[in-house]
Amino acid sequence: MTKLSLLDLVPVTEGSDVATALANAADYARTAETLGYQRYWTAEHHGMPGIASAATSVVLAAIGAATSTIRIGAGGIMLPNHAPLAIAEQFGTLEALYPGRVDLGFGRAPGSDQRVAQAMRRNLAGGADQFPRDVMEVQAYFAGDDRLGFTATPGAGANVPLWILGSSLYGAQLAAALGLPYAFASHFAPDALDSALAIYRRDFRPSAQLDKPYAMAGFNIFAADTREDAKLLATSMMQTVVALRTGTPGRMPPPISGYYESLPPQLQSMVNNFLSCSAIGTHDDVARDLSAFVERTQVDEVMVTGATFDPNARKRSITIAMEAAQSLGLAKAA
Repeated sequence: MTKLSLLDLVPVTEGSDVATALANAADYARTAETLGYQRYWTAEHHGMPGIASAATSVVLAAIGAATSTIRIGAGGIMLPNHAPLAIAEQFGTLEALYPGRVDLGFGRAPGSDQRVAQAMRRNLAGGADQFPRDVMEVQAYFAGDDRLGFTATPGAGANVPLWILGSSLYGAQLAAALGLPYAFASHFAPDALDSALAIYRRDFRPSAQLDKPYAMAGFNIFAADTREDAKLLATSMMQTVVALRTGTPGRMPPPISGYYESLPPQLQSMVNNFLSCSAIGTHDDVARDLSAFVERTQVDEVMVTGATFDPNARKRSITIAMEAAQSLGLAKAA
């Protein structure tokens, strides 16, 4: 049975603020838990006026306090920004607070640009090239490896499953080599999805954490009671994507009727590519497109995302999405 989970970047909308975004995130996670989603993840992004999840472990601590059963995790931590020990301590603390509920996914990008990477106070020499070593160092802290010469406290002995995230073939190769679960960011970078999954499954080597491949892929869902309402919801994300790709990121704007049609052809093409792994429409539309995505990818889990301007519309969207998945037998009723 295919599991459904949620990725939330904690959007800050126009006319709102970070405090409201964080309160909305907690409410969103509670709704997801009630609906039966497997996990709630958020991700590290920096210098983005419309994203409030930069301090990822702090956000997850608040989400853990607001929920009781749903898994919480990072999808992901951009490890080149951090000392591996600090991440082991942070997620060891989360696991102590919320035992059996914490995931830790790693990405190798900075989560913004090189100015931000420099501002993170990390030595940029080597950069992402040190990523495999840093992942294994975090593993060693959690394992309490004697060769480290000291014990990470919190951290040592923490039961925190590690994931490798990616939007290219590199992450697939690393996840396979380390025997870790793999999550592909097809919700915004779909081009290498099929190739990455094939490489991951072909080259997977069993590990102490995982005995066979386990793959997740991102999928946007904008669902509403009518197609027109769903298409309108999606225009906030379209505007956000266009602003980001044209170098003018800002807070998430309200939806605009006819926005997609107003774009020049080159921007329509960019939006189409960005949202090519998506379902926009009613229950039946979501069921059709989600079924096709799962059939195509054969993933073990779908990471649903799809930020909207109205938090109530977003909760309605994930409700319809779960109902559609249940109608297909892809998820159990909560």
